[in-house]
Amino acid sequence: MKITCADKILQFVAFLCLAAVGFALVSQYAFDMRPCAWCVLQRLILLAIAAVCILTGTGWGSAWVRRLGAALAAALSISGIVAAWYQYTVASQAFSCAQTFADTFITQSGLDAALPWLFGIYATCADARVSLLGMEYALWGLLLFVVSAILTLWVLLRRARA
Repeated sequence: MKITCADKILQFVAFLCLAAVGFALVSQYAFDMRPCAWCVLQRLILLAIAAVCILTGTGWGSAWVRRLGAALAAALSISGIVAAWYQYTVASQAFSCAQTFADTFITQSGLDAALPWLFGIYATCADARVSLLGMEYALWGLLLFVVSAILTLWVLLRRARA
């Protein structure tokens, strides 16, 4: 089993995503920054990206499987960009994010009931509008998803040429 540069990049993307979720949990439990539905949806997307990158970045499987994994991680990253952008431009301006796509998806999936410490929705979108180093959390999430999309697309295109 040979680990390539592309595999290391996928592993790095997985690390970034898991670190972001860890940072969100520390922010929630140590600093009482409660998440809204869109924050929780982005956590789920980050965990999905990490899972895909871990599975496809371990050096096993064919090049086709790795390309498929990179494509899936890129698509998830793009969905994260959309979610973060929506949170920043629309949801955070509204008093409540109840009955939005994020709220409906998380509650109907049962994740909030099954793992409330990770997927519990404890704030409105307006209340969850918090800044870190002068930039809102939603924009930090957007930046992370953009980096993830760029790196996974690079892996996808590099593998396609190889």
